[in-house]
Amino acid sequence: MPDVCILDPDGDLVRYLEKEGKTKKNECWACYHSELFTHDLNGTRIGILPCAVGASYAVLIAEQLFVSGCRLLISVTSAGIVTDQTSSKQFALITEAVRDEGTSYHYLPPEKPSRISGSLYDALTAASPAAEPPYFEAKSWTTDAPYRETQTSINVMKQNGVTCVEMEASALYAFAEYSQNSVLCFAHLTNSMAQEEGDFEKGEEFGSLDTLRLITDVLKRLGLN
Repeated sequence: MPDVCILDPDGDLVRYLEKEGKTKKNECWACYHSELFTHDLNGTRIGILPCAVGASYAVLIAEQLFVSGCRLLISVTSAGIVTDQTSSKQFALITEAVRDEGTSYHYLPPEKPSRISGSLYDALTAASPAAEPPYFEAKSWTTDAPYRETQTSINVMKQNGVTCVEMEASALYAFAEYSQNSVLCFAHLTNSMAQEEGDFEKGEEFGSLDTLRLITDVLKRLGLN
């Protein structure tokens, strides 16, 4: 099992690497309802799990990964833009997530916020590579009811400083806090929830090249690459 694994909810990263002949299926992966692929990223072997969409499924996979030997899990999910940002960066490091789903409540009591690990955040921000990080920090809204993203709800989230909406982060962070495992959640801001022409445009190779650059930067900041 690779020390570093990636959740690829859209599956675009795995499809790109398969097309390029740069990944192979891991036959040791025990979770029969999913597939794990491995890739050499600048000398670091990483595992990638495609199409783990939604809080409950993402946490199921996370549970199995850490039991199997994973040490760091990075989720990079597409996200809808709730509040326009001044930053031109497409990726957001989710530092806190609104818990509008059910899975997180199996790990943390209702009154606790779902946040990135303080020690992991400190490790990520303590590093000072010459290059500026390819992401900014943001608060997200995690929901497992995407068709309930009503204008009323969106307005409330805007008032609460939410940048984007996605389906996994709050549960993954709750799981991470409860189990004391290392999880980072990033949002790839790709759409305005089907309100504009060209929504869900992720960039070259459906955003895969940018995602690989993001992961490379994160691993360097953590001293893992």
